[in-house]
Amino acid sequence: MRRQARENAFQVIFANLFLTPQDCEEKLAELKKTEDVDFAKQIINNFIENREILTKIIGQYLVGYELERLYKTDLALLYLALAEIKYIGTPCQVVINETLEIAKKYSTEKSAKFINGVLSSIVKGQN
Repeated sequence: MRRQARENAFQVIFANLFLTPQDCEEKLAELKKTEDVDFAKQIINNFIENREILTKIIGQYLVGYELERLYKTDLALLYLALAEIKYIGTPCQVVINETLEIAKKYSTEKSAKFINGVLSSIVKGQN
């Protein structure tokens, strides 16, 4: 199931915010052998290769927030969604809905609404 792949990718991206690149490579190698492990790796690799671009895009659409002050969980979820939308081409609404479900599981009560607002602004702004 793709949700599990996205959750795996989220966990590695979240770890990447705190670990060295070598540690993240180890985390990537440890991914559960699910049927969609390649999909998770694709998201992660796109995040790693394009982190600067993704950071710049997210920063442009934060209103009243500073990137450095975001909850790391929320930032990892934004990276996850944006990497999939921008580089894999999954339909935006599918990615946003899946990301919001993961946010409800791993982040704060208000995070889903915040993430939805940022992702919706990015999608509208890039069309």
